[in-house]
Amino acid sequence: MQEYGRILLPVPNKLAVIILNWRIINMDFKDQPFIPMLFGGYINTYSVARAFYEEYQVKTYVFGKFPSGPSYNSNIIEYHADLKIDTDDVFMKTVRDFAAAHADKTVLTIGCGDYYVALCSRHKDEMPENVVAPYIDFELMDRLQQKELFYRLCREHDIDFPDTLVFRYGMDLDFELPFSFPVILKPSNSVMYWEHEFPTQEKVYKIDNDQKLKDTIRQIYDAGYTDSLIIQDTIPGNDEFMRVLTCFSGKDKKVKMMCLGHVLLEEHTPHGSGNHAVIITEPQEELMTKVKNLLETIGYVGFSNFDIKYDVRDNRYKFFEINTRQGRSNYYVTGSGFNVARYFVEEFVYNKEIPFEIAKE
Repeated sequence: MQEYGRILLPVPNKLAVIILNWRIINMDFKDQPFIPMLFGGYINTYSVARAFYEEYQVKTYVFGKFPSGPSYNSNIIEYHADLKIDTDDVFMKTVRDFAAAHADKTVLTIGCGDYYVALCSRHKDEMPENVVAPYIDFELMDRLQQKELFYRLCREHDIDFPDTLVFRYGMDLDFELPFSFPVILKPSNSVMYWEHEFPTQEKVYKIDNDQKLKDTIRQIYDAGYTDSLIIQDTIPGNDEFMRVLTCFSGKDKKVKMMCLGHVLLEEHTPHGSGNHAVIITEPQEELMTKVKNLLETIGYVGFSNFDIKYDVRDNRYKFFEINTRQGRSNYYVTGSGFNVARYFVEEFVYNKEIPFEIAKE
């Protein structure tokens, strides 16, 4: 019996997948030549672990900071909490010890958050011989994780993004916006931003006047953040105008899989704003072709995930950011028939040739 079940919610000609919490009665595990070693602790890690169990019936080992979230009490996961797991020394010691304890297996180190992905990439050349870190080099990853630099790539590849003003650390707060309120404010460097917590911190800020914008900028920089901030024109429309695109690129730097989702519902909490809750697959050829060209041009490897919104004012899809990993809501990909674990294993463990596929409606 599965720990989590699916309810298939009918909408016109499509199916939306909603994940509900059920308890396990019995679980069967199989011995495989690999072990998933995930870093994180919330729904991303659980969704990837579930994909591994559904495809290979293996137990996943998850390492996070706190004993919380859906991964902690799951019977398909062995969870280890360590407040310093996101530091370089503890991360590498944990990987080395785990690899030594499972020397007869290939260990797949998979980050389920921006910081953990960066750790995997930054140290991938230091990993033990039986460890695979399925990521691009850190220099490229660091560039892509900064929204300001990602928008430059979008411009080079004819990919639309919202009208944007980049506010750099140290700039005078007496500036004029090239677009009207309300605006969106968010950090260019999410990894650095979450290292400097403060009471009113949010993932994304929707701001409707000049004074609130300036006050929020001051709060962010007073907390210790020193990178650029992104101020953007607000694209009208509710959750249903959002799209999410997940791609997988092989070691040959060719895109192997693309799954575009139409978001029906998002989370609306301070730290979870913009996280997708209900998604249906809905391909869009022109959009996907541009992204495929971008990824193959820069030599991308592994999973990538894009947040997008449809703008009714000019009938264009506007890109917000790239995540250099599978997205938080990655189970929509597995639920659509493209099991995310299978791509990690077939590409990086079994070295199989993976044909290019696009998720259909």
